[in-house]
Amino acid sequence: MAGSVVDFKNLSSEGQNNYLRALESFPGQAIIDFSALIKNMRLMRSRFAPAQVMGIVKANAYGHGLIPSCLAAIKAGCTWIGVAKAQEALAIRKGGIGKGMCHILAWLANCVWSPYEEMIEEDIDIALGSIDEIEAVAQAAMKEGRRARVHIVVDTGFSRNGFLPEKFEDALFLLKRLSEEGRLEIVGIMSHFSSADLLDSESEKYTDFQLKNFSEFVKKAESFGFKGLLKHISNSASSFSRPLSRFDMVRPGNSFYGYAADYSLGSPQNFGLTPALTLEAQLAKVKDVNGERSVSYGRTYRTKGETSLAIVPLGYADGILRTAGGSNNGSEKIGAPVRILSSSGPKIARACGKVCMDQFMIDLGSPAENLGILEGDTVRLFGAGAGEEKGEPTADDWAKRSENISYVIYTNLSLKIPRLYLNAKKELGEKELSLLSPECVLS
Repeated sequence: MAGSVVDFKNLSSEGQNNYLRALESFPGQAIIDFSALIKNMRLMRSRFAPAQVMGIVKANAYGHGLIPSCLAAIKAGCTWIGVAKAQEALAIRKGGIGKGMCHILAWLANCVWSPYEEMIEEDIDIALGSIDEIEAVAQAAMKEGRRARVHIVVDTGFSRNGFLPEKFEDALFLLKRLSEEGRLEIVGIMSHFSSADLLDSESEKYTDFQLKNFSEFVKKAESFGFKGLLKHISNSASSFSRPLSRFDMVRPGNSFYGYAADYSLGSPQNFGLTPALTLEAQLAKVKDVNGERSVSYGRTYRTKGETSLAIVPLGYADGILRTAGGSNNGSEKIGAPVRILSSSGPKIARACGKVCMDQFMIDLGSPAENLGILEGDTVRLFGAGAGEEKGEPTADDWAKRSENISYVIYTNLSLKIPRLYLNAKKELGEKELSLLSPECVLS
């Protein structure tokens, strides 16, 4: 446990027991800092004011844990929470985050299988992007005997959800009638950028194009009498780089968890953000090898000279991307970095060969005995830090070496990996703490 992000000696006996239980239950741990989540959200609320900030917690809060991340966003002052699926929104309510604590918006549903009646009962805002959806939600509202709170989704150029300009007027006529009948309360109008995280001139022009389209949709809605709608289109990248895109509310996802929208935009420190999640594991095996030896499936990596290989007991079944390993046998590719926290100090090594289902190998570069590395040593895959060049790997580094984006690195993490929380007791009151599983709280 030496060198872990968890300061074991300073944990309470309960926290120590929770940590030891997690080590015994699974050979990897996702450790989330409540203080970092709250700091990130407070920074964004201050920087993006007067626009409101919606805490985006879809996909199990990007792997950070749904209810804990909601509590962090609310503690930081958010009154809006956003998810993709209806089931996520209902899970938040069932998890103890009541109607008086925040609004919840769910934007991905379908008019056949979505539990609209339950969503209306639980005061969950529903995003509508088709005539069929409007009619289905209005029918559910009539059954419930109360208005459904809805946001109009418009397609400004993403070609995903939302009304196209040629169908928008029909939708507005229907929305106006249903609003006047008391079945729908039209709360907001929303869209989504496709390329705000890209800095080339064509992408910037396309973001301008989408902004112009959104403003035209808003004007059209206002011409039908829908005044004062909550307007929101901005994601993490545009919220930081385009003040005019913020409108009334922004929806930054990745930045809540401590990262820029893409590593090409700069490190978290450039934006004042702190990555909240650290992924650690304990080395399963250490093997001395000599000469050239093929490593893993496909023999894409070969050792050189006298070295040791170590096994990290996490694989693609646990969410580690198969492309994270390095290769040097036919093609050259640098593997994702890990920081080994040995008794003689931290050492950097890299994933070598293809990632396996339950494990991957790292090449230590020298015999383990010379480096003071032993089986059971903690290895940090990524967390907060200055980056692999400074010996502190981040999810951005893993994204770069896996040819992916940081979102995928931690959103992919399996639910089998225990989520453990630091500074929860410091940041939350007793009522909020009671909504967390006691065994996941370290401090």
